[in-house]
Amino acid sequence: MERRKFLTGSALVGAGAASTLATPALSQGREKLTMVLTWGRGAAGVFDAAQHFADSVIAVTDGTLEIDIKAQGELVSGLPAVFDAVTSGQADMYHAADYYYVGQHPAMAFFTAVPFGMTPSEMFNWYYHMGGHELHLEVGEEFGLTSFLGGNTGPQAGGWFRKEINSAADFNGLKFRMPGLGGAALGKLGASVQTLPGGEIYQALASGALDGTEWIGPWADEKAGFQEITKFYYTSGFHEPGAGLSVATNTDRFNGLSAAHQKAIEVCSAETNLWSLHQFLANNSEALERLKDAGVQTLEFPDDVWDAFGSASAEVMGEHMDDPLFAKVSESVQRAMRLSNDWNTLSSVAYARQRTRVLG
Repeated sequence: MERRKFLTGSALVGAGAASTLATPALSQGREKLTMVLTWGRGAAGVFDAAQHFADSVIAVTDGTLEIDIKAQGELVSGLPAVFDAVTSGQADMYHAADYYYVGQHPAMAFFTAVPFGMTPSEMFNWYYHMGGHELHLEVGEEFGLTSFLGGNTGPQAGGWFRKEINSAADFNGLKFRMPGLGGAALGKLGASVQTLPGGEIYQALASGALDGTEWIGPWADEKAGFQEITKFYYTSGFHEPGAGLSVATNTDRFNGLSAAHQKAIEVCSAETNLWSLHQFLANNSEALERLKDAGVQTLEFPDDVWDAFGSASAEVMGEHMDDPLFAKVSESVQRAMRLSNDWNTLSSVAYARQRTRVLG
């Protein structure tokens, strides 16, 4: 019997009986989902996004759906363990960067970032209006995941180095932390690429286990303390022009939720996506000024290094094109970027150029 008909019928036998029946129904409607993270508790921006999502879900469901956050190391440790915990049912959902899981499927990278890929606005256009979310679900289907974008770091910095990068040859033998297909591209240049959780990077850099690292951008990097170790900071990178974060739920668990709770996850993920992006953007400029005041040198890679990034990235992307799903997602992304860029170049880019010329 449908719940609406049941409650309507109960009203006929008196208000007291209806009240008695409604209380167990509310109790039965409460759910708690355990969410594991690839971030440590308190990691600037990325943990904030997970917490904001959890708080929003509780608020919009009036407390009937609770998200129990387990930060990195609290329930499981290591990046692969987060994915495995959710796909196996040990945990209900994760908050992570999906490009950590290119080993499971290379197309996962598109929902975080790929080399020379989408800016945040281009990614949002694609995800919400050009089939991106449907492809996210399709990629996740193989692993029993129902996923939504739930955060964005904005453009990420090129990273921290112990010495200046004057040519592509300087990457040969360099021990560098960079996940995803961007890391694979650096590997083509001879770098020894590592993927470490955020909480392990500082010690690895300080000990010399790493010669350099990328993390996110000025605000999060300052909070991580990398400026205490090295002063060479490349502020523009090829690898993550607008990195997405994902809220992924075990599909069986997701399908067992009420339609209202499912919608709450979807809506709160989207709201967190926007909130997270602008948290990073709002904090980066002031953080960059503080880094400069602390003696950090802000640098840009030479053009020939950018050219090497481009060649290596094209090689990496090409290696996966024989996978039909990777090729399908890539084609969709390229079309969306082209359409977004055509208008953006004629409107926002032209406006910004003229604003700078007129106002200085």
